Amino acid sequence: MAIQNTAPAEQCFRVETLLLKQIVFYEDKNYQGRRYECDSDCSDFHSYLSRCNSARVESGTWVIYERPNYMGYQYVLTRGEYPDFQSWNGLNDRVNSCKMIHFASGDPYKIQLYVKGDFGGQVFEATEDCPSVLEKFHWREVHSCRVLGGWWVFYEHPHFKGRQYLLERGEYRKPVDWGAICPTVQSFRKLTE
Repeated sequence: MAIQNTAPAEQCFRVETLLLKQIVFYEDKNYQGRRYECDSDCSDFHSYLSRCNSARVESGTWVIYERPNYMGYQYVLTRGEYPDFQSWNGLNDRVNSCKMIHFASGDPYKIQLYVKGDFGGQVFEATEDCPSVLEKFHWREVHSCRVLGGWWVFYEHPHFKGRQYLLERGEYRKPVDWGAICPTVQSFRKLTE
């Protein structure tokens, strides 16, 4: 016996639309004002919103950027509510582009950190989060790294605070390669779904 869908076509469309929506940006704090909904990467949405003071991540993990074309300060947002820009460690109410992170299944997390640029000097390999580079390695700065597996987030300050830099599999010969102006990395952690 076949079960028929007796819901009106309009209702089915609304349900399908709600399932696609994954991140929503709002102009004002506490999810007020104009909003912009994304379900895929967007290189520039500043024409839709003049500022961004709150966001809701309904599914997925996203990196949002201060400027268009995935430039400027980065912030990693996981599923949840962000009632103001300080809740995602934002420095201001400017967000103009975003990317959804696609995780590879079964990829083991591993990163190699170097005390000098171009993979020089002392090296340390990590597979777990590090709340303080200074306490763990007695280093003040990380100048280069190789991401051998997984996604990682570098933080400017200890205990996962300050500016964030998202790193995927690849080689980063100098801090500018991961988006930093100076080599200040005081903590890092794995980014998981």
